[in-house]
Amino acid sequence: MKNLSIDHLPLVSIIIPCRNERRFIGDCLDSVIANDYPEGRLEVLVINGVSEDGTQTVIEGYARQYPWIRLIENREKITPVALNIGIKNAKGEIILWMSAHNRYEKDYVSRSVESLEKYGADNVGGIMRTLPREDTYIGKAIVASLSHRFGVGNSYFRVMPKEPKWVDTVFGGCYRREVFDRVGLFNKNLVRGQDMEFNLRLKKAGGKTLLVPDIVSYYYARSDIKSFWKHNFANGVWAILPFLYSPIMPVSWRHLVPLIFVISLIGSAALGFVWTPLLFLFLIILCSYGLTNLGASLQIALEKRNVRYMLVMPFVFASLHFAYGLGSLSGLCKVLSSGSFWTRLFGLQKQNGMQKK
Repeated sequence: MKNLSIDHLPLVSIIIPCRNERRFIGDCLDSVIANDYPEGRLEVLVINGVSEDGTQTVIEGYARQYPWIRLIENREKITPVALNIGIKNAKGEIILWMSAHNRYEKDYVSRSVESLEKYGADNVGGIMRTLPREDTYIGKAIVASLSHRFGVGNSYFRVMPKEPKWVDTVFGGCYRREVFDRVGLFNKNLVRGQDMEFNLRLKKAGGKTLLVPDIVSYYYARSDIKSFWKHNFANGVWAILPFLYSPIMPVSWRHLVPLIFVISLIGSAALGFVWTPLLFLFLIILCSYGLTNLGASLQIALEKRNVRYMLVMPFVFASLHFAYGLGSLSGLCKVLSSGSFWTRLFGLQKQNGMQKK
């Protein structure tokens, strides 16, 4: 790509869904403006979801100064609708989804576009380095939990592989425009998890998603336990609710692990009152989790060379896993109580039975 003239570079449309991000949108746009992709081959569409904190005023200031930055309103306020509005208004051959909550390395755009061509991918994404919003031990511990395999499993864009890797999904994404003609738009019913569901649809259609570790962005994580718990609980709910709105398996199996863990604990404890040996199963599950938690916490404390991490990491890991698992359990209850879920499930079973005949 570096050998191509500016006129031969693909036009890139950056879509930034945004709502109440006054604290972060300036850093995000500054990092986009500072990127090394030519302005003449770039447009930025900031899709604002009726922000109430002055975010729109900040965006308008950038749009006045840089004519290739546009502000578009999203009355429905949610991310998938913002993405679809952006795609419909985009002029580029390449669609690049960025988060208003992140800032990006100078070569983020150019490396993303280059990797699409180099590897023949349909979607390319990079790693996300997590930073604390507040410089406290709790904030740093939360960052550590979101960058450790015990915390987030095989979420590769967080645990950072050393080489490019074909994956099911990535953070954000840099897509060829024709992908949306082939697969469709984002599912507007999914307030969260729309990226996972879309990329799994893309995979089912024969598309390929690549994670490239040299493509780097920075995310500012919540830095107090209360908001961290609430965020993880909501993520857990939306790990399950997509089953109401998607005909495919809309999440990765790793998203279901906290749900299985919480159900195992609650189930073995409840049944233990009926059959005492099951209380031992409860203790085995709980102790196994506790020992693994302590081991991961010790590893982080040794890496950071600070024993104080041993005091906070177990609680942070537990807040991540239990909040996510309980949220997923809440989501499961909502799914199982929905008549539309059972109607669609039996409809698919009937359809599959007819196809076999």
